[in-house]
Amino acid sequence: MRVRVACILSILAGAYSTAAAAQQTVRYEPADKDLKYVYATVPPVATLKPGDTLETRTADCFGGVIRKPGDTLALVKGDNPLTGPFAIAGAEPGDTLVVRILNLTVDSDRGVGTLAPGFGALNTTNYTPMLNANLPEKIWFYDIDRAANEATFHASDSAFTVKIQLLPFLGCIGVAPAGGEARSSVVPAEFGGNMDAPEVRPGYTLYLPVNAPGALLYIGDGHAAQGDGEIAGTAIEVPMRVRLQVDLIKHKKIAWPRLENDTSIMAIGAYRPLDDALRIAFIELVGWIHADYGLSELDAYELLSKVAKIHLVEMVDPNYVVVAGIDKKYLPRR
Repeated sequence: MRVRVACILSILAGAYSTAAAAQQTVRYEPADKDLKYVYATVPPVATLKPGDTLETRTADCFGGVIRKPGDTLALVKGDNPLTGPFAIAGAEPGDTLVVRILNLTVDSDRGVGTLAPGFGALNTTNYTPMLNANLPEKIWFYDIDRAANEATFHASDSAFTVKIQLLPFLGCIGVAPAGGEARSSVVPAEFGGNMDAPEVRPGYTLYLPVNAPGALLYIGDGHAAQGDGEIAGTAIEVPMRVRLQVDLIKHKKIAWPRLENDTSIMAIGAYRPLDDALRIAFIELVGWIHADYGLSELDAYELLSKVAKIHLVEMVDPNYVVVAGIDKKYLPRR
């Protein structure tokens, strides 16, 4: 493990900062032994101040062990190894952690996609048991051309190939859960986690509830591209170089993750069945519009019924994930 801190001689200008202070860039290079497989309250690998920038890397969801034809999922130590956690100085339960995604770079010339027995939207699972057999384990390798910003899909049962545009994002990003719980790196929930939301990419800001002192931010599970729902259970799985900035909104409590970009606000719901995930997302969005934009809850509900957008980002993990959003042009000025 190697942690380096390089001072950037600038003054924090973020709107949500709690105090003006010299920004820093914290650089952290994890070794394999430093990776985690749960979101939990454990000692941090580094501490950032509000306004600091983090530069680090993440392993792919297989821990980098699926490298060539003939490799199998039996080599995988655990799913979605996580980099971190990173403490944010001054973060306390009841605050909101602000994470601005600045840059994500695919850190490999090859990505991986798989079918795994007992996993996937069209497979027999523990939640949907069937008498018929599971689909077999199967692995695809994707050639990645970073200069062209493309990956190549190679069909396994024919000579067909097709190019897929890269849209890198972090499949896993979350904080320590409330109540001292430890949750698997496979789970999406109210603390964030394995949300597989393509909106967690440059140009977006993610808001997470702080449940433990320091917040304890974890990241991982880099995706080069993913279809809505991630229906077979994987995206184009890749290691990633990550650059993000953290900040705090003090004494602002949220219940579930939120997203924002220049044009829209979005709320995330993660649960089973799918309709409950959707309800969570819309309840959070109604509350956000009411609290920050001044509309009554019923007016917000009516407005969303006419102009809201829904993104089903993932329907294969222990919880399904829905992103519900509204374009800011429909909202009062803040």
